[in-house]
Amino acid sequence: MMWWDWRYLIFAAPALLLALYAQSKVNAAYNRYSRQPNLRGLSGYEVARVLLRSAGLDHVRVEEVPGRLNDHYDPDRNVLRLSQGVAQSRSVAALGIVAHEVGHALQDAASYAPLRLRSGLVPAVSIGSWLGPILFFVGLLLSGLTGSTAIAWLGVALFAGTALFALVTLPVEFNASNRALKLLHAYQLADGRELRQTKEVLDAAALTYVAALAQALSTLLYYIFLLTGSSRRE
Repeated sequence: MMWWDWRYLIFAAPALLLALYAQSKVNAAYNRYSRQPNLRGLSGYEVARVLLRSAGLDHVRVEEVPGRLNDHYDPDRNVLRLSQGVAQSRSVAALGIVAHEVGHALQDAASYAPLRLRSGLVPAVSIGSWLGPILFFVGLLLSGLTGSTAIAWLGVALFAGTALFALVTLPVEFNASNRALKLLHAYQLADGRELRQTKEVLDAAALTYVAALAQALSTLLYYIFLLTGSSRRE
């Protein structure tokens, strides 16, 4: 199993270190710019309403939800959900986070293909992310008795959807960040300095998605390594 096989560390360690680095960058950027007021003095909620109205997306509701940095756009319900700390904050950090989520709303309105693909993958990934590893290890154990690795490879195929989801997520998130910066500039909600600072926050957040892809790929490669090694021994 992964939790006692030292070889897993060879695959997982680089991705884990990247994830820790990415999270530290996010925390540092958010903590720094969440204390800096934006020049317009607008709260995250007010920024959301201004941007949505300016973009012709008045039908998108804005809701304040409990939690920290769990802001997201729900394309199924046309709702932009902002964490309390972002919705009520008048900081530069809130400016960037809200604009990023509005960027997702714009993607939805424009039927942005990667967003549609990612949404379509959600049901399969939600099952494959937990069922895939179970089938893999059960199949790996049974292969010693049956000589067949078919069940294990089925587990690999199911888990591969997680890596595909992480890969598709990258253009979705990068595009939303680009849209966010353009929105803030177009509607004069941030000056040049604030745009650079906002970009720093968004770039740090984007690195977490790169780390998620690295983690999914490292686990997938580990599974394949175990299976191909098992096949060679047979």
